[in-house]
Amino acid sequence: MRRLLPDPATGVDPYEAYGDAPGLRIGMVMSADGSVTDTEGWTDGLGGEADFRVFRTLRALADAILVGAATVRTGRLGPARLRSDLRERRGGPPAPIVVVSRSLDLDWTLPLFTEAETPTIVVTTGAAAPAVPSGIQVVAAGQEDLDLPAAIRELRETLGLERLLCEGGPALATSLIREGLVDELCLNIAPTLLGTTRLLGELPAPMDLALTALYEDEAVLFLRYVLQ
Repeated sequence: MRRLLPDPATGVDPYEAYGDAPGLRIGMVMSADGSVTDTEGWTDGLGGEADFRVFRTLRALADAILVGAATVRTGRLGPARLRSDLRERRGGPPAPIVVVSRSLDLDWTLPLFTEAETPTIVVTTGAAAPAVPSGIQVVAAGQEDLDLPAAIRELRETLGLERLLCEGGPALATSLIREGLVDELCLNIAPTLLGTTRLLGELPAPMDLALTALYEDEAVLFLRYVLQ
């Protein structure tokens, strides 16, 4: 990996480059035209091996990985795993995946819920929480409507999950940004055009970003933005 900004360098270690993880960062990959899914509705392979290296690194640096229910319903999101080298650097097992869902329209037999080395956590409303199967840890935030700020506080203050990584999808990422909960956007731009789903939904107003670092690897650009 090459660092282009702020100080050009070669042979950059992604684990060190992204090691200063903030409270909540969004990590997403998109095509050069702003698409976040391929023609099958998934991001697999969009940025190739270079993107996967950063994807795995961000997971290894996080205390918990937030995902939206729509991502889980694809059936293609498995339990978090770590390669041996990242497990050693992390000093322990993978971070739990935290599924954020208002409706709990989920398949509880998926490996994500039944085979995870670090048990999956579900964030939902107080009204829906009793429907979560026993044995799955649940965080109830808000009674009828999901209270994302309260959920984030609960994850940090009660469960001790300080450094959070949101992997999307677009609806969850947009909601976190709207609530002012996001510290950093780690955006990977793949050298391809797709013409499919946008990175984010509508925001109430434009938001300024400050570019703090720019990297390149295998023609993929890796941008780190601080939300202002």
